[in-house]
Amino acid sequence: MGMVDLEKAPGAGARAGAGEPVRRSDAEGCLAVAIRIPVRVVALVLVVPVRMVWDALVVAGRFLRDAVLRPVGRALAWLGRAVFVWPLVGLWRYVGVPLAKGVGWLGHVLLVVPAVWLYRWVLTPVGHALAWFFTRVGAVLAAAGRGLYAGLAWLGRYLAVVPAVWLYRWVLTPVGHALARCGRQVARGVGLVVSGVGFVLYWICRVLLVLPVLAVWRWVFAPVGRFLAVVGREVADALGHAWRVAGHLSRAVGRFLGTVLRWTVAEPARWVYRSVLTPVGHAVRDTVLRPLAEAGRGARRAARQALASARLSVRQARADVRRMLFGGPAVRQPVDGREPSAAEARTLGSSTTALTKD
Repeated sequence: MGMVDLEKAPGAGARAGAGEPVRRSDAEGCLAVAIRIPVRVVALVLVVPVRMVWDALVVAGRFLRDAVLRPVGRALAWLGRAVFVWPLVGLWRYVGVPLAKGVGWLGHVLLVVPAVWLYRWVLTPVGHALAWFFTRVGAVLAAAGRGLYAGLAWLGRYLAVVPAVWLYRWVLTPVGHALARCGRQVARGVGLVVSGVGFVLYWICRVLLVLPVLAVWRWVFAPVGRFLAVVGREVADALGHAWRVAGHLSRAVGRFLGTVLRWTVAEPARWVYRSVLTPVGHAVRDTVLRPLAEAGRGARRAARQALASARLSVRQARADVRRMLFGGPAVRQPVDGREPSAAEARTLGSSTTALTKD
């Protein structure tokens, strides 16, 4: 935290007189300077523990998120998929979809096809007949309605409209004009009275209310507000400065604790892993795990060979039983009457073995 210069800079007056813009530090008064230092000291003392606790909570939260919450969330997501999503997908794919297809086909056969037949061969002819009938009846009714409307319109015109127009033109219009002229004169007189009363009330309110309130605002509230603004600005600046300083202190403490943990926990653990556990693991792998793996592979190979030989023996026995019961396949004689060659005999034997296998 830098020291504050309590004296005015020697070139401030000259710069202001020369027309240069005055900075905030040049325009501040003694009140702001007197408030700034104690407020910053108090803010620094109060904010440093809060900032260090906040940084510790941030580090703990990140460790908890990376080491606990994220693996637990992934495990819960996989468990949710295994328990809920996969069974529901299988149920929908292998039960719901075939059942829906069957129900749709059944509904099509039992409902759609009969409904289409009923609409095409029953409702459509009946609808056409009703439409033709109502069209003819509607035309007759429309003609009757037009005639009745024309008669009623003629009666209404000469029994109601013509007398009403005469009454409006020769009675109501002159009376309305006279009443409007009287109303304008009355409204003008009332307006003059209201204007005079309003002018008197305006000056009464201005003298009794507005001028006292304006004086109180100008000579009481405005100075107090400026003082509170200066105090609030300095408190906000002090809190920001203290928060930044506390961040630097917290970062230094965190680096120190990280160095201590690295040299007291991480480096010994890495040395133990590299110098002790890795050679022991390699020795166990070379002396125990690899021989066990080789023995397992040899046993699996021997079991596979035994199963293959047993399967071949069973096939041969089944072929012998089938040959004893049904006889062997007929040997094709060549056209020229010669004996088959060795290649032909092998081909014939392979085809016979395939037939016995089948």
